[in-house]
Amino acid sequence: MSKENWKEKLQKSKERDFKFSTVSNLPIKPLYTHDDIQNFDYNQKLNYPGEFPFTRGVYPNMYRGRLWTMRQFSGFGTAKDTNNRYKYLLKHGQTGLSVAFDFPTLYGRDSDDSFSLGEVGKCGVAIDTLRDMETLFDGIPLDKISTSMTINPPAAMLLAMYIVVGEKQGLPAKVLTGTIQNDMLKEYQAQKTWIYPPEPSMRIITDTLEYCSEYVPKWNTISISGYHIREAGSTALQELAFTLANGLTYVEYGIKAGLPVDKFAPRLSFFFNSHLDFFEEIAKYRAARRIWANVMRDKYKAQNPRSYLMRFHTQTAGCTLTAQQPENNIIRTAFQALAPVLGGTQSLHTNSMDETYALPTEKAVKIALRTQQLIAYETGVANTIDPLGGSYFVEALTDKLEKLTYEYFDKIETLGGVVPAIEKGFFQREISRSAYEYQRALEKREKYHIGVNIFEEEEKVDIETLKISEEVEKNQVKDLKQIKEDRNNVKVKENLKQLRNAAENRENLMPHILDCVRAYVTLGEMCNTLKEEFGIYHEPIIF
Repeated sequence: MSKENWKEKLQKSKERDFKFSTVSNLPIKPLYTHDDIQNFDYNQKLNYPGEFPFTRGVYPNMYRGRLWTMRQFSGFGTAKDTNNRYKYLLKHGQTGLSVAFDFPTLYGRDSDDSFSLGEVGKCGVAIDTLRDMETLFDGIPLDKISTSMTINPPAAMLLAMYIVVGEKQGLPAKVLTGTIQNDMLKEYQAQKTWIYPPEPSMRIITDTLEYCSEYVPKWNTISISGYHIREAGSTALQELAFTLANGLTYVEYGIKAGLPVDKFAPRLSFFFNSHLDFFEEIAKYRAARRIWANVMRDKYKAQNPRSYLMRFHTQTAGCTLTAQQPENNIIRTAFQALAPVLGGTQSLHTNSMDETYALPTEKAVKIALRTQQLIAYETGVANTIDPLGGSYFVEALTDKLEKLTYEYFDKIETLGGVVPAIEKGFFQREISRSAYEYQRALEKREKYHIGVNIFEEEEKVDIETLKISEEVEKNQVKDLKQIKEDRNNVKVKENLKQLRNAAENRENLMPHILDCVRAYVTLGEMCNTLKEEFGIYHEPIIF
């Protein structure tokens, strides 16, 4: 049958009354054929896994050599509480740690700060001093496990604490493996946890890049995050374009600080969301690898092939979880987890079914971990590399996202780059508009969310939730007071003075932060000292 004859039959067929488009509102044709990928150059667009431009994966053997790291994002209450959860997860097959910090820690405030009242240990673990970090990793050998820490304005301080815990285990910093998020650009765009203005924040980041490239060479110094951009309401395209634009901005600042691109670029990593539009997500990951490799080679003239590799972590989409029919979240998460595996992720977190209510219970988090294990060991999807490579639909969608990403790059360039675009409110407006349009599509039933706008039920949800006792905050504040009394406060004052001088004189901050950490200076004391030099960021009013 000819294509024309098939089209005639198609036109006579009745379609569902539905808008066929991706979650990002890209229109989807009824069928994709070789005509949709005309002039397709295999070596230029795909090539083999582990070969430029890495569309099919960053390593030659991918999961046939090693499965992705199963890294459940965990943290609540005190360091002791979280340490127990880590040991529980490791016992049940988790292969990497991922630290969730409470809001005071995220904002660089101590647990006894008046702004911390009522928030200590509630949405993550409370970390005030090195003592908490020692407890957090008690009995966990840091040379045998990699750790990811989702922390941004005070990322350098938390990394310093981790390094010193390693020292106390007798481990040199050069053997430590893991990641700090350390991605401030997306904070101004989406997540909104910040302390300092953009320029001093970028200075702290480049100091970390410089220090780690010399002394902590296996550490990923930035996890450039699209996850929070997507959770704020962006489309998959915007997540892709804005994340890569941020990553390239870090490259530019690193070069501007005098660092050779191949000295720090191999330790940059990425963090993406996995939403519910299965094929769009897979295409997003494949396009990301291809764009990053080409730009790093052609624009920034990187020579080290490792500088071309986009290695990324994925987390399933928290914003898609529902309080209605919460067991459905197990199924959502399974599909969302399958997409990045087919898209070639290096590590993965699966959300728990109860996270619209509270931090996950042990039962819920074990189900989430088992979801990854079922994909890895029972589905067969890890048996071959990039099984969707060559799909007309996937390749056409990958090309489309790549093309539109470069168009966004051009828009950002006309605004003067990422930092000026943040100051002009470009990203914030783009994300807000997309969030509004998606919500309107749900309300008009152009898009569906099971249990929310279709197949709703009258139900009384009876689900176990994790409760954080008020005693957590009292005990944390009490312990912090004791540490302040027991430490050498003369040394504390001297170290804070040296940190302030280093900030003023543009010395690398990391050695001074490490000295503060070893003296049990608190997180809040270090951050407040830098506020004196760098100031505090106030977001402009944006309409």
